[in-house]
Amino acid sequence: MSGAAPHTVHFNILGSLEIWAGRHRLRLGGPIQERILAALLLEPGRVIPMTRLMEAAWDEDPPATAVHQVRKAVADLRRRVPDGSSLFLTEGRGYRAVVAEDQIDVGRFARLTAQARRELAAGASAGAAELLRTALALWRGPVLADQASRTITAAALALEERRLAAAEQLFQLRLDGGEAGELVGDLREVIADHPLRETLREQLMLALYRSGRAAEAVEEYGRVRDLLAEELGIDPGPQLVRLYEAILRDSVEPAVPEPEPEPEAEAAPALSPCTLPYDLSDFTGREEELQQLLAYAAEPADGTRIVAIDGMGGSGKTSLAVRGAHQLVDRYPDGQLYYNLRGYSPGENPLAPSAVLGALLRSLGVPDQRIPEDEGGRSALWRATAAGRRLLLLLDNALDSAQVLPLLPASPGCLVVVTSRARLVDVDGADWISLRVMSPQDSTALLMETLGEQRMATEPEAVAELAELCGRLPLAMRIASARLRNRPRWTVQYLVDRLCDETRRLDELSSGERSVAATIQLSYQAMEERHRVAFRLLGLMPGKEIDAHAGAALFGTDTRTAEDILERLLDVHLVLQQKLGRYCQHDLVRGFTQSLRSADTEAADRAAVERLLDYYVAASEQACALLFPSRSGRAAQLPASAATLPPVRDAGQAEEWLGREHRALLSAVGLAHERGLDRHAVHLARDVIFYLNLRGYFEEYEQVAQLAVDSARRQGDPSVLRSSLSNLTSSHWKLGRFRDGLKSAEESLQIACALGDRHGQAVSFDQLGLLHSYLGNLREGSDHLARSIDLHENVMRKAMALSNLSTVCCWLGEYRRAAEAAEEAVALHGRGGEHVSQIPALNDLAIARLALGEPEQAKACLERALAVGDESSMPEDVALALALSADAEQRTGRRVPASAHGREAKALELVRARGTTVRCCEVENIVGRLHQRRGAYAEALRLHESALLRADSIEYRVALAHAHDGIARAALALGDTCLALRHRSEADGLFDAMGMPADVH
Repeated sequence: MSGAAPHTVHFNILGSLEIWAGRHRLRLGGPIQERILAALLLEPGRVIPMTRLMEAAWDEDPPATAVHQVRKAVADLRRRVPDGSSLFLTEGRGYRAVVAEDQIDVGRFARLTAQARRELAAGASAGAAELLRTALALWRGPVLADQASRTITAAALALEERRLAAAEQLFQLRLDGGEAGELVGDLREVIADHPLRETLREQLMLALYRSGRAAEAVEEYGRVRDLLAEELGIDPGPQLVRLYEAILRDSVEPAVPEPEPEPEAEAAPALSPCTLPYDLSDFTGREEELQQLLAYAAEPADGTRIVAIDGMGGSGKTSLAVRGAHQLVDRYPDGQLYYNLRGYSPGENPLAPSAVLGALLRSLGVPDQRIPEDEGGRSALWRATAAGRRLLLLLDNALDSAQVLPLLPASPGCLVVVTSRARLVDVDGADWISLRVMSPQDSTALLMETLGEQRMATEPEAVAELAELCGRLPLAMRIASARLRNRPRWTVQYLVDRLCDETRRLDELSSGERSVAATIQLSYQAMEERHRVAFRLLGLMPGKEIDAHAGAALFGTDTRTAEDILERLLDVHLVLQQKLGRYCQHDLVRGFTQSLRSADTEAADRAAVERLLDYYVAASEQACALLFPSRSGRAAQLPASAATLPPVRDAGQAEEWLGREHRALLSAVGLAHERGLDRHAVHLARDVIFYLNLRGYFEEYEQVAQLAVDSARRQGDPSVLRSSLSNLTSSHWKLGRFRDGLKSAEESLQIACALGDRHGQAVSFDQLGLLHSYLGNLREGSDHLARSIDLHENVMRKAMALSNLSTVCCWLGEYRRAAEAAEEAVALHGRGGEHVSQIPALNDLAIARLALGEPEQAKACLERALAVGDESSMPEDVALALALSADAEQRTGRRVPASAHGREAKALELVRARGTTVRCCEVENIVGRLHQRRGAYAEALRLHESALLRADSIEYRVALAHAHDGIARAALALGDTCLALRHRSEADGLFDAMGMPADVH
């Protein structure tokens, strides 16, 4: 900044790090501050995230206090550097250096070299040479020579490459201007630091030859040939060989300064090539992404605008890029160039940047004889040729950043659109568009476009299912459409049925040279071996998602390495991340992954599955110990896990972890059972069942419990079988399968008696008592429950038995005994520390208080129950508490508040959505009675009839009797005497058979 005030701060990084305030050099507090400042100055104007600053300061081993130290270092910079608070800004989770171009030597270097390119393009070689001399004079040594971190070293190497390119260009200009001998010393000095740089060697040989030292030029060729062979195992490039051969023949053309170009009467028209592929006529969907691409292109930019589109193979990246490019043609009148980089092309190797540069230069009219042989020379010429032009460059199918970076022009009027399966994170300044699978609406639209409206109208449901079976992947849907068009006799449903067979789905999604499997195969083959192994192992994971902890167990690595692997697979779109830290596979990718297993991988696959199941057992045990501390004794012989367990430290975190993982845990039980890993299946089932019961997932509860019983039988351990049978019995009771429950409970009791297992006997008597009671055998049930309570030593199980006894006592009209049993159950649950488990006992106590004519005490119990639980925990018990609360409000005799009616409706909604048949008919009977008391007899009749159907379907005789009684009362009030008499007869018969007082509600 030539007009700056004397104390304007200047920064120098082209050498050792220097900070100048006027004529005074500033000193910083230490190496950490210097490295952080260096990282900020290497990318002035850009936000540098905290992670990059930490890497700059400590490489890959930051201390635990790294974030604090970075913040402290930035604060120190702001204090030590004049006007530092406006130079170093905080933005989000990073920092940005606001430095003008002339405040930093690298900015001046960039400005001078850009001016030199413009001078050269205008034919002013002498002016260009002078600008390059001035730019190179800014260098005082290696970039940031006193900084040693890998991040800074990598950036310094990139700047050094720019210096070498400028030096080579200056040497060439001097050679073209007729200099020779005076260049030899300068060239030897640069070559000493860069001995493998063939362009410099060629320039030195030419300078030696032109100064009459041909023998030395030949010797120089021998030295570089030997060095290349020794260091790299390669021969010199063709351009260097041609110069060597020309020197031997003494046929090198002498240097003749080019005359200044004479003005032409009329400039030749510039080339404006267009090599874009055709735009798909049936391009459909992706409107949001297309508008995003067009918006990025419209934004002003200081340099070339870069838009990078990434996504899994077959997601439609190329189609989107081509559609966008065709819509942008008018903005780039100097040319629209397309090149397939073949990063992922079957049977072909990725193109070298040098070959692409040659093709790009030729497309802009550069003759072959002017195109350098080396990549650096071609890249420089490409940037010079593109300077001042408005070009659109579409680089399709890129392998990685290294393939793309040399191809980027520098002109601010250019747009580069890059497509790749991998996110090219090293392409700085790019705007990103990541393609996911198509939305359901876009998928339907694409199939309608490709199949035709008639088929869509004829089979709309089959078309929607076809889109889902294709994973809403554009390539898969286009292949499916092509197959249907080629087979006019096929219906959409016929193809859907074929695709439903997962073992052949990928085979079905193949048409001609297009194949989903082949597309995925290319991404798979492009990865390193360790990533390929991990990718294959992901096909073994139970459930659809996995996190880094489970991934570490599956891969046999530490958690950080597993996360790095999963992130790499995410970068190349072989896994998806729909939630932070959770990784899953597209359905078609998962099918491909599973196809990679073979006899050769069997041993490794089994070891991986066992590691993962060990982890799930240990992690679920950890979570259940926190969330259910009073459960009966810890399972013996738990499999050990070498994996790091998730950071779960309290009951809340345990519940969150189980909520995230419960689908995977369910699948893990199935996987363990399927593979004969019975110990894992039993332990996992035991832990998962606690959570399923808490959440009211009773169908899943029964499935898991049955698998545990089957595994326990196979395992041959009677104590394990007894415990598993008890869990299965509980699931049968919850689902109203009372007779199935009796069978498993009786078998469990027989095993417990044979083992002398007091706890097992107590649990079995508890379950038998409840099941007999629900079937109407109330006295037998009461006796079994009393025996259970006498045997129980476990606090929580005894509390459950007391709660069950309270229920049966109420049915028998023994209300005081019921209240006492429920009060003891509530107290025991409180001692156990699992407050959510108090809800059933509090409900039972409220029912007893209502029967005793104590609605205020009942209300107090129910308020406690509703304060402890919510809809997420034990939802059907919360629904019962809501219904009973409305009942208690009504029985107080005061005017019933609107909130009570709201609780009735909420109880019905919740129990019907998330409750069992058992609980549904109970709540419907309660709410039906409430309607009767306020004269809403028609609604009461409807509710009791619904309860009747539910209770009859599961042989729940107590609820059945109450439903008949409710229908009889409502029908009588409505004047339907025949209906009332019929149901009164049924109700009285049931009450008498069960020994149950008729007025029991």
